[in-house]
Amino acid sequence: EVQLVESGGGLVQTGGSLRLSCAASGFTFDDAAIGWYRQAPGKGSEGITCMKISDNSTWFADSVKGRFTMSSDIAKKLGYLRMVNIVADDTVVYSCAARGGLRGSNTTCQAATYAAWGQGTQVTVSS
Repeated sequence: EVQLVESGGGLVQTGGSLRLSCAASGFTFDDAAIGWYRQAPGKGSEGITCMKISDNSTWFADSVKGRFTMSSDIAKKLGYLRMVNIVADDTVVYSCAARGGLRGSNTTCQAATYAAWGQGTQVTVSS
């Protein structure tokens, strides 16, 4: 069974930093792409970053470029989202998603269709 579990959310001050984790199981992690999405109440889901694990290629949305970075630990099957210089608009629920079977494929992580999703973790920014 494919499973994704996010952790690391919580309360953070404006300008602070936070690292979210996405624990993956049930698929070959290093053949996959991992994406991070966020959704504010009453708004649609926004894809903010992704990584194709097999070649470490990444993509970042303009809204987080320069502030968020993504990394992975293949041995532990973990994807990380590092957030710095956090602003009020970062107060949303963050979810990770996965798409397997991309090793050797020309499909970028941005173009991938994500089939598995975690439950999300809430990040709340205080001033």
